Amino acid sequence: MEEIRIDMRERTPEEQAMYDKQTQLMFKLNHTMPRTEEYMSVLKELLGDRIGEGSYVAAPISGAAIDKLVIGKNVFINSNFLAMARGGIVIGDNVAIAANVQLLSNNHDPYDRDILTCKPIHIGHHVWIGAGATVTPGVTIGNYAIVGASAVVTHDVPDYGVAVGNPARVIKMLDPDKFKE
Repeated sequence: MEEIRIDMRERTPEEQAMYDKQTQLMFKLNHTMPRTEEYMSVLKELLGDRIGEGSYVAAPISGAAIDKLVIGKNVFINSNFLAMARGGIVIGDNVAIAANVQLLSNNHDPYDRDILTCKPIHIGHHVWIGAGATVTPGVTIGNYAIVGASAVVTHDVPDYGVAVGNPARVIKMLDPDKFKE
């Protein structure tokens, strides 16, 4: 997976205006009564057509480059979600993400901190990510996988894998035949 490097000093005024608008929408969402028509309207304004039917994100939400976040259908994301999405984040259908989860698709160059180093994060379908987990740039989490609470995922997790710890490691595989389609 190729790393993309972005020099934050080279943002255009249009890019800055878009990111300012996203920050304002996150603030507004975080201060709107949850599960109301107004809340869902602000969530839709923030994510546009990049959030699937039946999906819900609980406030507060924070992050950057939210225009590069795509959420599938029937996804539930609990509170205190951090999406650093500059490298791209794609979340599949029927995913459950617990509170305090961080998806970090970008990092900083250690020698020039105005340079972002970015790799996309892909989360498959029917994934469950436990509370306080962190997923780092370039990671793919396979379908039906589970990431345990507080895990720090630095490598891919295969389909049906259960990953725990810091750094996370796969400790067992789930039986695919036990899942109902």
